Amino acid sequence: MDELILLRHGETEWSRDGRHTGRTDLPLTPKGEEQARALAPALKDERFSLVLVSPALRARRTAELAGLTGYELDANLWEWDYGGYEGITTADIRKRRPGWYLWRDGVIPGDAEHPGESVEQVAERADKVIARVLQAEGTVVLVSHGHFLRVLTARWLALPPRDGRFFTLDTGTISVLGFEHEEHAIARWNAPVPGRDL
Repeated sequence: MDELILLRHGETEWSRDGRHTGRTDLPLTPKGEEQARALAPALKDERFSLVLVSPALRARRTAELAGLTGYELDANLWEWDYGGYEGITTADIRKRRPGWYLWRDGVIPGDAEHPGESVEQVAERADKVIARVLQAEGTVVLVSHGHFLRVLTARWLALPPRDGRFFTLDTGTISVLGFEHEEHAIARWNAPVPGRDL
């Protein structure tokens, strides 16, 4: 593999409002669709050996609007399962758990559809994705979610999964992981963002 392109899906109502969105399958907002379309120029001249997309509607729609075709759904690319914190903002969680921080404190169990995951369980899925993409040739694209891609990036760099906290990631952005002298590295991160060119 030459490089790994990461696309975070465009904005949804919940991502806009800061609500934790794991397995709840929400559509993109109009702004989210614009963000997804804005990714297309950065991808149009590339040839991809493998395109993997989270099964979530927001990821699939982002892939399509970004001009990616012939993609494969990979359940390992689902967002972190936030369990009992699904749909809740950090501010509201902290009313019950002062000082709560996802990367340190994790989540509580939810219902049958949202049992919750530890950061280590998210990392297990990320490690499976990394092992798979390293078998591909050329350029690979992943379309997924903010916290999952942050964990995956930490694992790409052989860091503990909790170190994903250092890699903030906006909706509708492109990042690139690659190599420097055969060592895993970050080639580009969190672009485009408002006020910054791709």
